[in-house]
Amino acid sequence: MKKLNVLVAGSTGYIGVQLVKLLCKHKFVKIRYLCGNSSIGKKIETYDESLKKYKLPKIIKIKYKYFKEVDVIFTALPNGQSQIIANNLNDKNVLIDLSADFRIKKFDIYEKFYKIKHKSKNLLKKSIYGLSELNENKIREKQIIACPGCYPTSIILPLYPLLKKNYLKKKKIIIDSKSGYSGAGRGILKKSKKIDLFNSLSVYGLPNHRHNAEIKQELSIISRNIKFNFTPHILPMFRGILSTIYVEKNKGITVYDIFNFLKKFYRKNKFIKINKINKQIGTKGVINTNYCEISICETNNRDKIIILSAIDNLIKGGAGQAIQNLNIKFGFNLGEGLN
Repeated sequence: MKKLNVLVAGSTGYIGVQLVKLLCKHKFVKIRYLCGNSSIGKKIETYDESLKKYKLPKIIKIKYKYFKEVDVIFTALPNGQSQIIANNLNDKNVLIDLSADFRIKKFDIYEKFYKIKHKSKNLLKKSIYGLSELNENKIREKQIIACPGCYPTSIILPLYPLLKKNYLKKKKIIIDSKSGYSGAGRGILKKSKKIDLFNSLSVYGLPNHRHNAEIKQELSIISRNIKFNFTPHILPMFRGILSTIYVEKNKGITVYDIFNFLKKFYRKNKFIKINKINKQIGTKGVINTNYCEISICETNNRDKIIILSAIDNLIKGGAGQAIQNLNIKFGFNLGEGLN
């Protein structure tokens, strides 16, 4: 099979480096261009020594003429920049975007949460929210694939099917998510002393963290009556997310109904692991993998349950999901580059 020629824009951030590492393992991909701004002229192994064994191009400034030579463009750029790239795509290009630029379908909501004027409003209809397990068929059809945010990935995967099945009450959903500091990008290190990054647990983004818009958009596909509170935290560790979700069951629904339904719903999905009831999970089991590990736990209140959802924010919540979407789009084995 002919290899896909790939360009990676934003190759030196935490997710960008992780993406390059995964692409190097993908037997149907050839990395033609690595692009950056402040890193122009450097070698990618400057950011991760494990990449030294691969013959990778030096980092260069992106030029739109390169688009004629590639099939897929991955963007791991600051919000707003992927829109400009999208405006310069040709018909054969597929854009797999890891920013928020095409996640939010209503440009006015995007502009409200991200404080950036949307420059590609006409392309929103050509994009799909790329939560791999829930939108597989639509991913195959679209030119622009918007990879979900890390927190929303961990939250929507367990909640969406259960709310759609009407097993849970749609109001009073409380979401408590904790992430390693890599989720905030390399820039967080400049603020590390101010927030005592390595010695404390910190809440941030209240009252309206940007991912609220994304979570609301996707859950509102089921019902406009969804009500939730989302609180994100940064932990003094590098990677991993654990979302603890407090919900109320609908009348007559048991914890076994919920467990059995989720098990059946995701039975064909390679990267979703539904644990036995009441298993107390953490991030250890998902670090450096593309898995989402989910556990349903009982509480001392018979009407309520706790859903635990763990992912690696850089892989399942970032670069891994981008590769998964690549595999779906081009018909490769789902685990190619991810095993």
